Amino acid sequence: MIRRYGEPVKPGQSYRRRPGVYAVLLDGDAILTTFQAAPVPEHQLPGGGIDKGEHPIAALHREVIEETGWRIAGLRHLGVFRRFTYMPEYEFWAEKVCTVYVARPVLRLCAPTEPGHTAVWMRAHEALDCLGNAGDRAMLALAMAQAGLPR
Repeated sequence: MIRRYGEPVKPGQSYRRRPGVYAVLLDGDAILTTFQAAPVPEHQLPGGGIDKGEHPIAALHREVIEETGWRIAGLRHLGVFRRFTYMPEYEFWAEKVCTVYVARPVLRLCAPTEPGHTAVWMRAHEALDCLGNAGDRAMLALAMAQAGLPR
């Protein structure tokens, strides 16, 4: 069973399954996040939806570059969670199935290319209070515990 975070399923609401891939990008006790200005301003783990026919790891590399401008390496599978939410940018209700990896940011290539996104470095323990959804916070806490970082 995949753990659910966030809103409960709304009875009678149909949801479109939306697989996505995300990364906890640690460098020591710092984490690279993305700040998304709209539709709701929030810090997030970089990542996003997997396009039809796209390999999940290729999608993760693409999404991280789009949202942070960084190349990553050393991917290690961390976990999976799901959440049920309305996605105003796509105008549908989604069951987001979020596969999360731990990776290392290794090279800044450019500024984020995704409109409305900003790369933000912060201390990992501070990000536990800043990330905009409970699933992201839980995955960060797990990554920190595995890395021996204090909360």
